[in-house]
Amino acid sequence: MTAAKHRGSDRMKSNGNKRLTLSALQRKVRALQRQGKKVVFTNGCFDLLHVGHVRYLAAARALGDCLVVAVNSDASVRRLKGSARPIVPHRERMEVLAALGCVDYVVLFNANTPHQVIDTLVPDILVKGGDWALEEIVGKETVERHGGRVVRVKIVPGASTTGMIERILKQSRRG
Repeated sequence: MTAAKHRGSDRMKSNGNKRLTLSALQRKVRALQRQGKKVVFTNGCFDLLHVGHVRYLAAARALGDCLVVAVNSDASVRRLKGSARPIVPHRERMEVLAALGCVDYVVLFNANTPHQVIDTLVPDILVKGGDWALEEIVGKETVERHGGRVVRVKIVPGASTTGMIERILKQSRRG
């Protein structure tokens, strides 16, 4: 195997190591917190990753020592966004997120909200987009009850998966 291929396979393996079950992730989070590390948590569908997602995740990661991203399963996305979604299956969405340098761990959840994931992990910092009202952020009470904080990050105007899909459909009708 060439050195370049070897490095590439190491990266793929490390990306795979970023995708954990909830119980394995809970052990990792507790170990990090025992070391005094600040664990940041966010969640979403992350269907058709775009610049808004990338900036949001980088801003979230900058708030602490470790960024955990919970990803809605395909079934969860369908319930929330309709039968035409997701465009990208959750295994691929998780792989893409795990490949980002700012993301430390990725976990899948099947519920409509990440409430159980947040209750299990109890992150130090919970991050959502600035388009969310503070009182509507799921897990806020859990995080604050344990001394953590909730941060809303500015969203990138015009950057959304729904907007991307609409632009693609509009252009395909013209073409």
